[in-house]
Amino acid sequence: MLSTLRGVLSFLGYLFNTLFWAPWVVLLGLLKLLPIQPLRRVCSGILDRMATAWISINNLNQRLLSGTKVIAHKLPELSPKQWYLVVANHQSWVDILMLQRLFNHKIPFLKFFLKWELIYVPVLGLAWWALDFPFMRRYSKSFLAKYPHLKGKDQETTRKACEKFHHQPVSVMNFVEGTRFTPIKQQKQNSPYPSLLKPKVGGVALSLDAMNGKLQRLLDVTIYYPNGVPSFWDFLCGRVPKVEMVVEERCLKDLNGLNYEKREDKAAYQSWLNQIWQQKAGKLADLEHQRNTAQD
Repeated sequence: MLSTLRGVLSFLGYLFNTLFWAPWVVLLGLLKLLPIQPLRRVCSGILDRMATAWISINNLNQRLLSGTKVIAHKLPELSPKQWYLVVANHQSWVDILMLQRLFNHKIPFLKFFLKWELIYVPVLGLAWWALDFPFMRRYSKSFLAKYPHLKGKDQETTRKACEKFHHQPVSVMNFVEGTRFTPIKQQKQNSPYPSLLKPKVGGVALSLDAMNGKLQRLLDVTIYYPNGVPSFWDFLCGRVPKVEMVVEERCLKDLNGLNYEKREDKAAYQSWLNQIWQQKAGKLADLEHQRNTAQD
C-alpha cells in the first residue's frame, strides 16, 4: 500500500509539473513559427531554460518520492557551453529520466531523437515539437521499394532538425540501438553483445554531417540497473534503489571528416561504433560482476 501510494503521488507530481510547463512551451513554440530569426533564437533560449526548470522539478520529485540513488562513475568535466552528441544503451523508459537527472545543468538541454508517432502523445508530443526534438520517420526496405520517392526523406528530416542547433549549444541524444533492449530482441538480432542490441550508426553520422563540425565531443553513457531493468511504474513506486551510470567522453574530430555516403567511410563509422559497443558490453559485465561479488 505504501509503495502504491508513493507511485500515485509521484505520478501526480510529474503530471502537474507537465501540465504547468507544457502550455507555455507550446505557446513559445508557436511563436517560433514567425519567420523572424532573432525572435526564434530568443524563444529557443527561453524554451531551453524552461525545459531545464521542468526537469529540475522532476528531479526533485524523484529525490522526495522515488528515492533512487544515482551513482555516476567517471563523470568527465562538462560544460553547458559545449555542443555534445550523447549515446547510451536503452533498456527502459526510466533511462530518459536518469539521463535528464544526471546531465541537467551540466550540459545543454538534451534533445532526443524520437519516432514520428510520438508527436501524437497528448500534451508531451507538442511540447517535444516546440523544444525542437527531432522526429524521425523510419521506412522499411519493403516500404521504400513500394514508394521509392521517399528514399532519403529520413536523412533530409534529420538535417533540417539539426540545422536549428547551430546557433546555441545543444546536446543531441541518440539511442543508437533504435529500440529498448529485451532478450528476445537480442536473440532475434543475433547480437554479439549479451546485454545490448546491435548499434545503428545512421543517426550519428547524419547528426555529425548536419552540424558541420559543431559536434566535437561524444558522451558515451552506460546505464546499469543492479536490481534488474525496471518499468516506469516500478520507478515511481520507489522499487529502484540504485542506478549506476558510466560516462566516457570521446573526441569526434576524426569522424567529422567522413562522408557517410561513401562505402568505406560508412564502414569506418560502423567499426568505430561497434568498438564502443564492445567496450560498453564489457562495462556492463564488470558492473554485474561487482554486484554479484558484493552480494557474496
